[in-house]
Amino acid sequence: MYNLPNLLTISRIVVIPVIFLSLYINSFWWTMFIAILFVAAAVTDYFDGYLARSRNETSAFGRLLDPIADKLLVASALVVILAKPNMVWSTLTYIPAFIILCREILVSGLREFLREVNVGLPVTRLAKWKTGFQMTALSMMLFHGLWIWPYLGEFLLWIALILISTKVLGLLCKAVHLPEVVGALLAGVILGPSALGLMSMEGDPGTLLTYVAEMGVIFLMF
Repeated sequence: MYNLPNLLTISRIVVIPVIFLSLYINSFWWTMFIAILFVAAAVTDYFDGYLARSRNETSAFGRLLDPIADKLLVASALVVILAKPNMVWSTLTYIPAFIILCREILVSGLREFLREVNVGLPVTRLAKWKTGFQMTALSMMLFHGLWIWPYLGEFLLWIALILISTKVLGLLCKAVHLPEVVGALLAGVILGPSALGLMSMEGDPGTLLTYVAEMGVIFLMF
């Protein structure tokens, strides 16, 4: 349990209270310290998995704690950015920050549900790219007042949101037959709510409501 990969994972949780202190300490040097601390914690996200595989120290505890530590770290940075005044150049940046924060919470709940029914939630290559852009964006935004890094961070945060949206739309079209769903929804609007319970997708006995529920689950996966 207390091997090096797990200790690196635990370290990401330990630094979270320190990051929250930046809400109450308005100092340039403290801001730089918090940003560097976040960067170091984000880097451990790569090394804990790499070391666990290379040293054959993978464990159920590590698989459980690693995504939790990641989401807590991201959520803490997003809360600081959203709650502390003048942390963003444009208030439009609150949009991707809020959506990503909600996504982190929703995915945590989904993982808990899928664990109970013995279903895994695989990490795709695009999800890894999203995580990379997300961590880099938050790191740059925490370097508030240092050159143009915060502005670049806000731009990268939008890219992370686009990657999330792209993956969601791609899976919807592939796995949920999105054109048929849209058509059925339009028919429901035109013909009335009673039409929704009578319609089903081609090749599947499930109702439209089943597909709408599946759409929600697929969104939560990312």
